[in-house]
This record gives sequence, C-alpha cells and structure tokens, in this order.
Amino acid sequence: MTGVCFDADGLVPGIVQDARSGRVLMVAYLSEESLRLTEETGEVHFWSRSRREVWHKGATSGNTMTVVRISADCDGDALLIEAIPSGPSCHTGSVGCFGDPAFESERLAPAELWPVISARAADRPEGSYTATLLEGGVDAVGRKLTEEATEVLLAAKDHAAGTGPAGHVAEEAADLVYHLLVLLAERGLSPGVVASVLARRRS
Repeated sequence: MTGVCFDADGLVPGIVQDARSGRVLMVAYLSEESLRLTEETGEVHFWSRSRREVWHKGATSGNTMTVVRISADCDGDALLIEAIPSGPSCHTGSVGCFGDPAFESERLAPAELWPVISARAADRPEGSYTATLLEGGVDAVGRKLTEEATEVLLAAKDHAAGTGPAGHVAEEAADLVYHLLVLLAERGLSPGVVASVLARRRS
C-alpha cells in the first residue's frame, strides 16, 4: 500500500472496524512488514510494541480478522482497516475494546443504520460488505440471516447456562438486525413497511 507515512519508530496506527456493523473494534500499530503481511495474507497483522515483533491477530486465540478493505486518512498517517472478525477482538473476551455495551450511552439504532444500508444498495461501492451481500441476491442474504439467527440462539443458550456474557447476546442480535435490514433492502422494502405491519397488530 503506497502513501502510508510511518512515524519515527516505523509504525502507523490502525483502526479496525467491523465491516458488517461499522463498530470500531480496536486500535493497534502496524509496521511496514505487518502491513505487507496483512495485504498478502488477507488477515490482520500488527506490530507488538511490547514484544517487538509482528503479531498475527488471532494466531493463538483463533480470533482472526479477515480484511475487507484498508484505507489511509488524508495525511497517510493512520489506517482504517475494515475487517470481519471470527471472534472477540479484545483480549478480555469482549467483542471490541471500546466499552461494555451495557454502559454505552449511544448505540446505532436500526433507524440510523438504514440510511447507510440503503445507500450501499443504491451505490454498490467496491469493497463494501453490504454491497457484496446484495450482489449475491436473496439467497446469499437469506443464508447470512439464518446463520445470524442461529448465533443469537446459541449466545442466548450460553448466557442461560452461565457460560456466556449478556453482551454477546446483544452483539449477535445486532448482527441479526443488520442482516434483516439488508434483506429488506435487497427486496426493495423499508423498515417503515415492517413498522406499519407491527402497528396493525397492536391489541
């Protein structure tokens, strides 16, 4: 990747964002070598400042991150890495490193997410996970929706058994809502149509 400005230590900060939900997962540093490995392998590699070595994210935990797109900011001194995580991103076991969902004052509600999804449906930007799903048609989106519904059930069962946190249920539910909205977009429907149906069902 050209145009990246590494600092005096040969590093550049990388902000990892979930390509599906848009949630910021973590921030770490990349060296020229770790950036090269990230681009070559398609999985995120960082530079560990404490160990002074390249760090393949998830190499020991299995919680790797598959790269969707990497972009630099206007000055080239910071990277945005859009990726799909295969598990928790934080070493604490949380989905991300920024806050416990139970204490977050602001969440991206479906009404706020919908304009982003509908824009992706209209523009189909290259590298967009949403656009890629939409290109696959109703079958591709439907498979993901079914998968996410299963993940919600498994997370809820883990929580009921005392082996999983409530936050995991919330995160999986968020993925389910996101994919449901993508399915609506694929079918040319809007959340407003669903809201109207629900309103008619009031007793």
